[in-house]
Amino acid sequence: MIHREGYRIILVAAILLAALNAVFAVIPGPGLFLYIFNAASVLFLIFVLRFFRNPRREALTEGNIVYAPADGKVVAVEETHEPEYFQDRRTKVSIFMSVWDVHVNWYPVSGTVELVQYHPGKYLVAWHPKSSILNERNTCVLRTGAGSEILVRQIAGTLARRIISYARVRDKVVLGDELGFIRFGSRVDIFLPPGTRILVRPGQKTRGLLTPVADL
Repeated sequence: MIHREGYRIILVAAILLAALNAVFAVIPGPGLFLYIFNAASVLFLIFVLRFFRNPRREALTEGNIVYAPADGKVVAVEETHEPEYFQDRRTKVSIFMSVWDVHVNWYPVSGTVELVQYHPGKYLVAWHPKSSILNERNTCVLRTGAGSEILVRQIAGTLARRIISYARVRDKVVLGDELGFIRFGSRVDIFLPPGTRILVRPGQKTRGLLTPVADL
């Protein structure tokens, strides 16, 4: 399935590529260039379609498990100070999404949305240690039914220039609902309560809603 955030981009790309191929087809010149451009156009359109893919996913179980909110690679698991909401030390798990990963972001737990806050910022590479506080980002705080609070932060990268969040304060959300979408390379940070048992390690690949990240 194709994600709705990609409909307009895919349509515009297809129209532009079709127009360019039509123009080059009627211009006299070497046929080899036309063949190469045709092939490149098809490959580019396949890339765009693949980027906006939207797989159907269901988490295996809920309980106290926090699932990965995104596909990607764990680039950090560390204790750090969270200055925006908790203002104390938390366990942070950072997941980097390359342009080859699914870019849908899912809610990693069920609960109530306590905070949604957008911050403009820079576009450092998404795995940069300071990108969590300097880059364009969107913060969402969730309170579970058991009273635990976790913070999920969508972070733009060098190529990601659009963060989309569907979260609204006081929304009742369910594990697996869509949190948002980030275009063209990005990162998601999860801030967890102290003492949370972490179930992933740096370098590990994650699949959204299928990889357990932590046990609250």
